[in-house]
Formats: sequence, C-alpha cells, structure tokens
Amino acid sequence: MASTARRPSRVAKLPPRERILDAAEELFQSEGILRVGVQAIAEKAETTKMAIYRHFETKDALVAEWLRIVAADYQAAFDRVETEHPGCPREQILGVARFIAEGLPTLSHRGCPFINSLAELPDRSHPARQVIERHKARQTRRLVGLCTEAGLDDPEQVAAEITFVLEGAQVSTQNGSIDRVGDRLMTIVAAIVDRHHSPAGAPRRTGG
Repeated sequence: MASTARRPSRVAKLPPRERILDAAEELFQSEGILRVGVQAIAEKAETTKMAIYRHFETKDALVAEWLRIVAADYQAAFDRVETEHPGCPREQILGVARFIAEGLPTLSHRGCPFINSLAELPDRSHPARQVIERHKARQTRRLVGLCTEAGLDDPEQVAAEITFVLEGAQVSTQNGSIDRVGDRLMTIVAAIVDRHHSPAGAPRRTGG
C-alpha cells in the first residue's frame, strides 16, 4: 500500500524527531532498510547520530516507528470511508480498494513499504515486522467486519479474496507485469463483492 508523501520543502521546518522520520522514510523507501545506516539518516535529516539515539533507542526502533506511521495512514483510510459512506458497507469496501488503487502510481517506483520491509526482515521477532503483522491482522478484521455488515456470504472468505487482490495488485504494479492495474483492481473487487451478495431473505453461509 502507498507510503506517506514526502514533503521536501518542509524538511528544514520540521521538529527534530519528525525530520529524522522524514529522512528515514525517504532512505528506507529508496535504498532499503538494511543498506541505510544511522549516519546516512543523520546526514539526510541534517542532524547527528547522537540526536537520533535521543529520540530512538535503536535503528530497529526507528524502523518500527516509521512503519507505525505508514500503518496509521492505512487505518485512517478505513475511518475515512466509513465517514464518507455511513451505513453503506459495500461503498466502504470499494472505498478501501480505491485508496489502494490511487496509491499504486507511487508503488510503481518505490514499492510497497510493507512488502519491501518483510522481504528484508525475515526474523518474525523483529519489532518492525511485528508492527506489520499487527497492522495486517487489524486490516483483515476490519475488512471482515465490513463484509459482514454488507450481508455478504462467508465474510472471511470474501475478505481473503479481496486481500489477495489488493496485495497482488501492489506486487504487479511494482514489477510492471500488468497494465491498468488500478482500473482492473476496482473491477475485480466490485465483482467479488457482488458475487458474494446474498439476496434479501436468503440464508447466509458462514466460514468453516
């Protein structure tokens, strides 16, 4: 999913902690977590390593905090579609898919920060990886909830299908294998939702 936008014109005006996070985001996204050292982040943020360690105990803690911020953007997307489409869970589901679709152009050259980070952090005990896993679990729960509210049969299955499409669209965008990914993503998600819609009064299946 799309990363938070950089604000290079504001970097000098940001408070020290935010400037460090801003610099870390750009470097982690463009060069990868493992290749970027604390010294490089300090130089990018126009500060010192000592200053970084005053705000973040370790580099791992800095990586985890960056990913918490990215995850918060995704959770905010769920909040936003609920506000924009109150009482309309189908439109909320499509709104989440649209949020992903609109962020795909950024992924085409930087890649998904979660996918990239997971590839670099195979140790499941790493604090940053734990941030990603908790975020993905919460995202799945919220999507299942929307599918349930929409009256879709087997909400867990529907959420799984939609998640596979959302994740696959991001990878396909990153590797350039499919064209018009955003449009295709929206068409597929709408088709999944409509296929699992139970007519009024019809019994709903449950997972298991």
